[in-house]
Amino acid sequence: MLKIGDKAPEFKLPTTGGSELTLAEALQKHKALVFLFYVLDFTGG
Repeated sequence: MLKIGDKAPEFKLPTTGGSELTLAEALQKHKALVFLFYVLDFTGG
């Protein structure tokens, strides 16, 4: 489990354009990143 201040492990995310974006690629392009994971969008509750 990550704690406040820990670095995120490397991961890949699908983009809306059909390609994949890695954490390393995003960090090369941008100074700071915020990823939001919204899991409730397609749930029944």
